[in-house]
Amino acid sequence: MTPPKKKGLTVITTHTNADFDAMASMLAAQKLYPDALVVFPGSHEKNLRNFFVQSMVYLFNMADIKEIDFSAIQRLVLVDTRQPGRIGRFAEIVERPDLEIHIYDHHPSLPEDIRGQYEVQELVGATVSILTRIIREKAIVITPDEATILCLGIYEDTGSFTFTSTTETDFMAAAFLVSQGANLSMVSNLISREISQEQVSILNDMFQAATRYHIKGVEVMVTSVTSERYISDFAFLVHKMVKMENLNSIFAVARMGNKVYVVARSRTSDVDAGAIIRALGGGGHPYAASATIKERTLAQVEQQLLDVLHQTLRSSKRANDLMSSPAISADPDLSCEEARNLLTKYNVNALLVVEKDPSGKERLLGYITRQIIAKTLYLNLNPKVREYMMTELGTVGPDAEIGEIQEKIIDNKQRVLPVMEADRIIGVITRTDLLNILVQESRYKGGDLPNPYKEEVNARTRNILRFMRERLPDRLMELMKTIGDVGDDLGCGVFVVGGFVRDLFLFRKNEDIDIVVEGDGIEFARTFAKMQGVRIHSHEKFGTAVVIFPDGFKIDVASARLEHYRFPADLPTVEMSSIKLDLFRRDFTINTLAIQLNEKRFGTLIDFFSAQKDIKEKVVRILHNLSFVEDPTRVYRAIRFEQRFDFTIGKLTSNLIKNVAEMDFFRHLSGRRIFSELRLILEEENPVPAIGRLDDYGLLAILHPSLKRDKHFDARLSGTKKVIDWHDLQFTEEPFLRWVVYLAALFHGCDPNSTEEICEKLELAPRYRSIFTEERFEAMRCLYSIKRGLPLENSALYRALVPFRIEITLYMMAAAGQQRTKRAIAHYLTRLRFVETSIRGKDLKSMGLKPGPLYREILDAVLEARLNGRVKTRNDEINFARNYTA
Repeated sequence: MTPPKKKGLTVITTHTNADFDAMASMLAAQKLYPDALVVFPGSHEKNLRNFFVQSMVYLFNMADIKEIDFSAIQRLVLVDTRQPGRIGRFAEIVERPDLEIHIYDHHPSLPEDIRGQYEVQELVGATVSILTRIIREKAIVITPDEATILCLGIYEDTGSFTFTSTTETDFMAAAFLVSQGANLSMVSNLISREISQEQVSILNDMFQAATRYHIKGVEVMVTSVTSERYISDFAFLVHKMVKMENLNSIFAVARMGNKVYVVARSRTSDVDAGAIIRALGGGGHPYAASATIKERTLAQVEQQLLDVLHQTLRSSKRANDLMSSPAISADPDLSCEEARNLLTKYNVNALLVVEKDPSGKERLLGYITRQIIAKTLYLNLNPKVREYMMTELGTVGPDAEIGEIQEKIIDNKQRVLPVMEADRIIGVITRTDLLNILVQESRYKGGDLPNPYKEEVNARTRNILRFMRERLPDRLMELMKTIGDVGDDLGCGVFVVGGFVRDLFLFRKNEDIDIVVEGDGIEFARTFAKMQGVRIHSHEKFGTAVVIFPDGFKIDVASARLEHYRFPADLPTVEMSSIKLDLFRRDFTINTLAIQLNEKRFGTLIDFFSAQKDIKEKVVRILHNLSFVEDPTRVYRAIRFEQRFDFTIGKLTSNLIKNVAEMDFFRHLSGRRIFSELRLILEEENPVPAIGRLDDYGLLAILHPSLKRDKHFDARLSGTKKVIDWHDLQFTEEPFLRWVVYLAALFHGCDPNSTEEICEKLELAPRYRSIFTEERFEAMRCLYSIKRGLPLENSALYRALVPFRIEITLYMMAAAGQQRTKRAIAHYLTRLRFVETSIRGKDLKSMGLKPGPLYREILDAVLEARLNGRVKTRNDEINFARNYTA
């Protein structure tokens, strides 16, 4: 569309507190209205003002608002706004019948908006993107400087294309501007500018004053700051805080002089920043908004903001987002004693009571609580569950909202709420689940201000698709999309979990993919394998499978499962579960991240247990206090992760490790499980600090009292690390068992009986046991002989060391102590051990010698001569052999 032409004064303006999008939109509008004057209605950001003064002001046909004769304006062009309250003095003339108004805006329409004779309104990331498209369509020429300013507006208002409001139009507009010579270096410098010392101080004040509220299931941060003068770039500081804390939504309130400013940013559809700020007299769109408020105190504005938040916010969460699945249930004819065991087994406080008809269909009868069961047993009763169960209970469907859930649980005083779909129980919501969401709201209704957000109950989610594309190779991305498609076909949730996701955020390469399926994992693996033409190996008992590709690449698949332990250090008993319960069974918070792979939520990161926070803070924490009691091998993993990632074991976690060591729960572990974890530690790139941590917690002494950390302990292990590093540098392609070298060094001070006892306790396989109980001691005798005999001929050194495997030879080098002995072993490893004779038995036969023991004697003599440098070529060897037999 082409704007109608009209003679007279044309003015282009925008909203007060103009940002880069507003400024860029005015420049773009000037290209469409070349005779127009560009007029700011009020203040604009300080860095924006400096930008004009120092560089690009010549591009604008600019006039001061004080010099404008408002009665002479016949056409008003509004960009990036349509609200009369945001255009300063220009609001006085918008009702003039002879005024022609043209509008270009990307904000949603509102009833109070100014209406124009010509309007272009589209829900895109930046208004300048709309104008850029029109410029391109009309083939209007723009200079590189103009393209840079327009591009700057797009980058700022789309958060460099990261805001969820970004659209294809924005990308296409930026692409066009780059083709016209836009200087992206200048754009980057202005968008990613350094913050001053004063701004750092203000940002720190904002962090200190920040309060997290949990309102109707929606997390919102509110912060405030006070300054006697105007804070330049306040919106920039708010955006900085969003990025630093990875916030979904924030409302920043600032008193500057005698005015109060509110800046809002939102990255979630649950919080419409524009709607909330409009209630305060400001404006904006769902993802970014601001308001300037006069004649009100900071406290009054904060209170009004909280009122609006509580009135406006409505969580998009539904029952199927909050529920745990599967619901733990009991048969009505179960005794209360048996029901109590179920409560303990699954660590829940209420059981649904479910009866199955002859066809196997479940019928919900009621529920029974831990309190009721405890009372019956206290009174020495042991009735059936059906005799004391609660039969009056409400249910909800999977799409039920918070309000309905609250009514059923709180108003009916119902401890547990079944979630039903087509008469089938698909999950359960507990009273605790709901109260953790509504506690802030209930306090607010009672007249108290909500307390800071303390603990996250439901998953923190965000889409990390762009991050995944940056970090992962295309083949893995395509593979995960295919996995998600198979999940959609089977109607089950599919997630990639654990170490793969953790290492994604630690920027460590990890292609060990673990997939969790909310359903039958083995069926999923079979379907996927059939589609891909690959094979699988399944484990029915645990509901797991391994998908094996022709090139050896593997994917581990598991059904979402719940584990419980019958006694300390027991192997887990496994049952079907949901992703939340599956993640809860894991060892540490840092391993509880999951990424959904189903098409509609592909790339959605799920964090139930603040794993991102612990990764950021570099802390290893367990999920619950009985974690080490249930499985003491987690202690070894805690130490391994701590040292691998240069993390710190959390204070509570550390105390619990000490407790489990003092109570000797390790005695229940099989030696094979201990050895498996110890081996993983010794296979780390540098296991030396981890071995020291094992001793710090007394875990070496638990293995055997002879494993003592004497004054030579650390030096011996560090020496072993140096020897292994030396070997890896010299022989990059030679495989060896590094854990054997370190374990031999760990056993260095143990006598034969102690070594045998440790090997027995660790249940080492015979092929490994002989290395430590026989070869190690033979190696030490050999090492003593070498030390005494130095210097040795090459052949003597070769004969001494050639019987030993590479692992024991490296152990000898580490244990040698004296540098001359180390050099001798290094000489053998680099120069002697691969020496061979050129001649063979067939050469001796051609000399007329009869096959027999003489062949070995001659070849050994030739090898000795070659090692000692007496023969160098094949002819030398043949002559040596002839002379030997002469």
